[in-house]
Amino acid sequence: MPADWSLNPQLQKDTIDIGDLPLCKVLVIKDANYPWLLLVPRRAEVTEIIDLDEVAQAQLMTEINRVARALKDVTTCDKLNIAALGNAVPQLHVHIIARRTTDAAWPRPVWGVVGAVPHDAQEVQAFISALRRKIWLG
Repeated sequence: MPADWSLNPQLQKDTIDIGDLPLCKVLVIKDANYPWLLLVPRRAEVTEIIDLDEVAQAQLMTEINRVARALKDVTTCDKLNIAALGNAVPQLHVHIIARRTTDAAWPRPVWGVVGAVPHDAQEVQAFISALRRKIWLG
């Protein structure tokens, strides 16, 4: 991890760290309403994808694809939502959310529809283990 990089405190509070890919830290959002991951490039002072050089941009896309495929395989979801917004937390982070037509927010975006629900400890550990295997995090 670059010495001058750190995870935004809000992202740290709202997530569970499940490992590192070559560019990004992989995190699970603490909300059992949706299978929801974040990828955060370990680069200081980066707020936009265009702030990354072209090699890092290509690596980010590779990691988004890898994690999105794993999430889709693990959840058998109906749809994936992938977004880099950064309005509330400026540090570049990419949301990868598995959506089901039966989830609380469908078909709207997930933000602000229902309050976060804590994960069951055993269920989230099983989810993380399955993801780690699929993403090749060990």
